[in-house]
Amino acid sequence: MVFIDDREAIVFDTPSRESDALELIEWVQKVKEAHIKAVVVNHFHTDCLGSLKAFHKNNIASYARDSTIALASTLRGVEVPRNGFGDKLSLLIGSTEIINQYHGEAHTRDNIVSYIPEERILFGGCMIKAMGAGKGNLEDANVSSWSATVERIRREYPGVKWVVPGHGKPGSSQLFDYTSKVFAKMEDDN
Repeated sequence: MVFIDDREAIVFDTPSRESDALELIEWVQKVKEAHIKAVVVNHFHTDCLGSLKAFHKNNIASYARDSTIALASTLRGVEVPRNGFGDKLSLLIGSTEIINQYHGEAHTRDNIVSYIPEERILFGGCMIKAMGAGKGNLEDANVSSWSATVERIRREYPGVKWVVPGHGKPGSSQLFDYTSKVFAKMEDDN
C-alpha cells in the first residue's frame, strides 16, 4: 500500500523483487510527483522486505519493530530495516499521522498493522486475509492467538472504513470477521 499527502509518501511493505520496487519508486516520484519519506515493514518475511535494498539505495528511511529487525537479521542475504521501534511508532506523512502498532502474534510473532486515522484505512499485511483467501503461509504463525489479535485490532480502531490485506483485494472491516472465522476453528482444535 502507498499513501500520499502533501507530496510526501509512505510505502507499506516492499515488493518481493527489486525491479518491482524500482518501478514503484519511479511511479511515486514521477507520476505522483511525491517524495517517499518512509517504508514500513509489517513483518520479517521476504514478501514484506524482499526489495528493501532498492529503497535504501534511494535514501528512503525504513522502519520495523525491533523484533522484525532481529528476525530478518537471521536470514541470509536479506536487507534489514534501519530504524527500529518497540510496540508503537507514529509517523507524520505530510500533515497526516500514521500509527504503526503491534497487537499480538498471528501470521508471525512480530507482525504489525498500520492505521491512518484521518482516512480510516488500516493496512493489515499478511495477518488480515482478503475475502475468500485461504490461510496462507503458516510456517511462523501462532494460529492459537490469531483471532484474538484481530479482535484487539478491531477494538483499537473501531472506525475503520477500509482494510488492506497483504495479499488480495481491500475491503471493509468485514475482513476482520472473515479472518477471525478462518482461524477460529484452528484455535478451537489447539
